[in-house]
Amino acid sequence: MAIPAERGWRMFFWAAAAYNFTIGLGAFVLAEWGSPDAVSAVLIFCFGILYALIARQPRRFAPVLLAGLLGKGLVVVMLGPPNWSEGGDPVIGTIVAGDLIFALGFAAYLARYRLHG
Repeated sequence: MAIPAERGWRMFFWAAAAYNFTIGLGAFVLAEWGSPDAVSAVLIFCFGILYALIARQPRRFAPVLLAGLLGKGLVVVMLGPPNWSEGGDPVIGTIVAGDLIFALGFAAYLARYRLHG
């Protein structure tokens, strides 16, 4: 039986997976087939698969979070400032804010995993 803190992390990673599935699938449906936007959408969706694997076995797959942390961190750095300021796209800004929340969570889990793993 999972301890309550571990159960909370599992739920967090399932939320990250659902987030990426939703954003990736939505972006894919809106993109032109074979376009860079479609390829990006597929990659976003596939990261959701990684987060689902992590949700099932967080301690085992924790090192994979480094890819998610780097990816989400770079998305925040590249897309956050222009979309959080005046004239930015509020939809993109909201999506990037979600990425920021998950990146911070990934960092917190990795810090805990390294200290207690």
